[in-house]
Amino acid sequence: MKFLAFCFLALAANGMMGCVHPQQMDLIEREQRRLRTDTSSVQSDVESMRATLADTRANVQQMQRDLSALKERMDETRVQVGRQIGQTNREGDQRIKQLETRLAKAEEDLKTQGEALKAREEAIKQLSETLEAQEKAAPRDGFAEGAAAESDAIRKDYEAAWRTLDKKDYRAAISRFKEFIKKYPKSALVGNAQYWIAESHYALKEFDQAIIEFDAVRRKYPRAEKAPAALLKQGFAFAELGEKVNARLILQEVVEKYPQSPEAVRAKQRLKALES
Repeated sequence: MKFLAFCFLALAANGMMGCVHPQQMDLIEREQRRLRTDTSSVQSDVESMRATLADTRANVQQMQRDLSALKERMDETRVQVGRQIGQTNREGDQRIKQLETRLAKAEEDLKTQGEALKAREEAIKQLSETLEAQEKAAPRDGFAEGAAAESDAIRKDYEAAWRTLDKKDYRAAISRFKEFIKKYPKSALVGNAQYWIAESHYALKEFDQAIIEFDAVRRKYPRAEKAPAALLKQGFAFAELGEKVNARLILQEVVEKYPQSPEAVRAKQRLKALES
């Protein structure tokens, strides 16, 4: 507004130069100088304000750039953290699944073992009952029922061989029973003597020889009291050698040939064990 007024006054002065009083002319010039001074001050203020505005704008732009960079870092950090959390969760889930699988397998194995243990306990119980029944029914000192008809000399020799076996002196027992068979080939006790020879080899873990001696019982003395037991123990000896096929065949023969005997019960139990 001051600048417009100055222009107006200048025009007026030019128009009135011819008729203006000298004092009035001085006043107009002083006013013009004052207006020019004010105009210069206003222009200086404007320039200062422009510079300040430019600085402010530059600061705002820098702040915007800093804010954008900070947002980018935050986004990048968020993505990295998310990936790490996701990876950790996946690894955790995988480990949990593996542990659950192992736990399920362990529980299944435990269940299977428990069932097998229960079956074995039942088999042991039945075997104990069978052995107890056999011991009650067996003649004293391992003698057969026909031993009463033997002479005193035969009975004494057999009893001496049996005492050797009862002391677990298996080598001596084998020798004594072989001498008995050779000395009394017609005795009713020779079949039993042959069985105890085979049993002594079995006790010594000489399973190959035990199989041969048990087989001699059923070949030479098929009617002997110990024939079923000899066939049963022959099957056991095959099993001890790991020959499961032969063991099953022999044990099945016991079941079929002597179905009502205690040996048949034990043969069935061993067959189940071989199948597991």
